[in-house]
Amino acid sequence: MPNYGYTILAVGWVVWMIPFFLVQRKKQTAAIVDRRARWGLLLIAIAYSLLWQGKFWLAQLPPWRLALSICFLVSAGALSWSGAQSLGRHWRVDAALNSDHQLVTSGPYRFVRHPIYASMFSILLGTGFMITSKWLFIAAVALFIAGTEIRVRIEESLLGSRFGDEFVSYRSRVAAYIPFVR
Repeated sequence: MPNYGYTILAVGWVVWMIPFFLVQRKKQTAAIVDRRARWGLLLIAIAYSLLWQGKFWLAQLPPWRLALSICFLVSAGALSWSGAQSLGRHWRVDAALNSDHQLVTSGPYRFVRHPIYASMFSILLGTGFMITSKWLFIAAVALFIAGTEIRVRIEESLLGSRFGDEFVSYRSRVAAYIPFVR
């Protein structure tokens, strides 16, 4: 892969990660935590690790793959910044609710219920199209979706228990983490 590919990839990942460090400083202690969602994080971590296997440093980077990767990396950055900003003090690694938790439906939450997961999927796709072989990429996407589904179901169970019909209505009109896919 050419050096500019590594530069694009590094910039994409740094831009994507920065908002999580910034919002981390504002978080509160959770009133309710469901640590089972960590199993989903484990699958997601394995999915990301699969992307880096193989001999990607020797591979050619066709222009279509570079262009697709850049599109996904840009969308990952936009979603992480806007999602973290909208979620604010409610953002955390564990599936949890604050004692004064509010249902966030503004910003990117108007289009997807989980824009942070959408950003994580975009960074996975952007990286995968740039450096990963087809079979590892397919396995990474499958593991990512499995891990994300675990987390989404647990988080939505918490939100449903707190917000009831308001959340049910929101869930019925807004896609989970892939826009326009219910």
